[in-house]
Amino acid sequence: MSRTIALLFSIVCYAIFFATFLYLIAFVGNLPVPKTVDAPPSLLPRGAKIVIDVAVIALFGLQHSVMARPRFKAAWTRIVPPVVERSVYVLFASIALIILFTFWQPLTRTIWQVSPDMGWLSAILTAMFFAGFGIVLISTFLINHFELFGLQQAWFNVRGRQAAAPELRQPLFYRWVAHPLYAGFFLGFWATPHMTVGHLLLAVALSIYMLIAIRYEEHDLTNLFGEDYRRYRSTVGMLIPRFGRRSV
Repeated sequence: MSRTIALLFSIVCYAIFFATFLYLIAFVGNLPVPKTVDAPPSLLPRGAKIVIDVAVIALFGLQHSVMARPRFKAAWTRIVPPVVERSVYVLFASIALIILFTFWQPLTRTIWQVSPDMGWLSAILTAMFFAGFGIVLISTFLINHFELFGLQQAWFNVRGRQAAAPELRQPLFYRWVAHPLYAGFFLGFWATPHMTVGHLLLAVALSIYMLIAIRYEEHDLTNLFGEDYRRYRSTVGMLIPRFGRRSV
């Protein structure tokens, strides 16, 4: 694969990711898009809907977890050029989300709903929803947004540059919480003035996935940074900020 083609491929994958990420916000927040988590339900039996929803969430979780593991990457880059490995991962992740959006079966029975006379609470929950996804996006820039989504690798390849060795940094949110990106997703999935059965299923399933993913991610980071990461991790919260102590 030529350097130019690799760069163009990475740009296309990034564009697909960003459009999918924006659709995810609209999907979870029931914003004006063709289909959301609480779209009008189909006529399928309730049990079939649950099976389909769990299946598409599991597909997303498996893709994210398996393709992110170092052992898989080592085998995968024998087939895919290393320069576009991250872009291919991003593309597959976007496809998994698109499958989730397409085949999602809404379950619209209400679990909780903020009453009209508590508009202030509804506004707070809506603000928390948008803040959560804002934290997700900001966190990606704090840890190198363009490397995370494959553009930096392709650009450096065109320029003939080598990426710097990974370093353990603690910018902004990372000074108090180890996984602000996941914390933002938790806020985005749970903060809603109207929680339905389908929305709850999505939030619970993805929360379980994220808690599992965090353990694998911390294992990989410990292997990469060793004792430095263990010391850092002992001074910050996992998902809830810890302000009492600072890492050194």
